[in-house]
Amino acid sequence: MTTNPTHATQPTHAVNIARKLSAFDEQWAPRRIARINDYEVKAAKLQGEFVWHAHEDTDELFLVVSGTLRIRLRDAEVTVGPGELYVVPRGVEHCPVADEEVSILLFEPAGTVNTGDAGGERTREPVDA
Repeated sequence: MTTNPTHATQPTHAVNIARKLSAFDEQWAPRRIARINDYEVKAAKLQGEFVWHAHEDTDELFLVVSGTLRIRLRDAEVTVGPGELYVVPRGVEHCPVADEEVSILLFEPAGTVNTGDAGGERTREPVDA
């Protein structure tokens, strides 16, 4: 039997999402809290309007932990509340908006840039939380 070397570094305890979110205040700066296969689970706090962008090669899953997130699409707007999720399909231009602070989890392939094709000053490399 072969072992997967990525599992050798996995913690032996559950990840407490609330604790991870309480450990930082910076907004629009995702923190990596877990990995699954080639995907990362990132925690983030959002407030205000982000940039319009798309991810050409991947879908992006937003899971709202607290607050209400609006995801603007060019022809619609989706409102996502606590305990709800929304998947932005690959290639779809979107702009997340949080009128008040929102805490979210993002599920996306490792290496996905938070600003997608837009780049710019809001681009952040995720750090481990």
